Amino acid sequence: MASLRKAIVVLAIVAVPSASHLPGLPDPPGLLRAAPVVKGPEHGALVIVGGGRVGPEILTRFFDLAGGRDAALVVIPTANGAESYGDDWPGLKMFKDFGATHITVVHTNDRKVADSEMFVRPITTARAVWFPGGRQWRLVDSYLHTRTEREVERVLERGGVVGGSSAGASILASYMVRGARENNYVMMAPGYEEGFGLIKGVAIDQHMLTRNRQDDLEEVVAKHPDVLGIGLDESTAIVVRGQQFEIAGASKVAVHDGRNVESERQQRNGKKYFFMAPGERYDLTKLERIGRRPASEP
Repeated sequence: MASLRKAIVVLAIVAVPSASHLPGLPDPPGLLRAAPVVKGPEHGALVIVGGGRVGPEILTRFFDLAGGRDAALVVIPTANGAESYGDDWPGLKMFKDFGATHITVVHTNDRKVADSEMFVRPITTARAVWFPGGRQWRLVDSYLHTRTEREVERVLERGGVVGGSSAGASILASYMVRGARENNYVMMAPGYEEGFGLIKGVAIDQHMLTRNRQDDLEEVVAKHPDVLGIGLDESTAIVVRGQQFEIAGASKVAVHDGRNVESERQQRNGKKYFFMAPGERYDLTKLERIGRRPASEP
């Protein structure tokens, strides 16, 4: 009986968190935090861009994954905030200039319309979907948990590609940052923290270096240690296929996992993220860099 009481006391001591590890307080030195669990798309691919100019190297990857420039592309520009979008909307110019031949624009601010069979019909035959920039809360209000969102998921299931830039990048993650209706400075906005979850276990920020945002995801991963933060600079994309992503474009990506840093300089500065450059790849299961894509791979 004495040995049993001793075992219960030991278990109780182990189960009680220390004051330095209570929620909302910083981690004590040397604490091993739980790793985020990230799940990329089982089929198809994501091309997620940090805003700014979308260069030909990114568009080439996007249309190659879609099956070519003649692939059926649906553009959903709702984040931009206009009441309507015609075929002459300037946001389509980059696709037309690149040679895309089959572009359909779908847009609504009405969730009932977004849930209708007629509205989603172009998406049911699309090989590619693109979400341009603007404010991501508009995409949440119109499409989250609607038939539109489900049909976008099915594009991936058919082996197609879904992409987005700026607000259209952040909405693709399971945890959505900068969703506040009042401004785009609030990183964690109650009621607007859920994205489409096409890549799960991540938060995606954009315009990173251009707008000096490279530290902004730190507060998100500190509060949500189950989330991997990915900061994208302008004109830079991650191409996500299964449990890997590759960087394409002109600048850098920052990876925040709240646990590890890769250099003495980062340790001195208290940073828990590191930068990656175009051509580099990242393993979403192991949460670490891997080698560059072989030239023989598509």
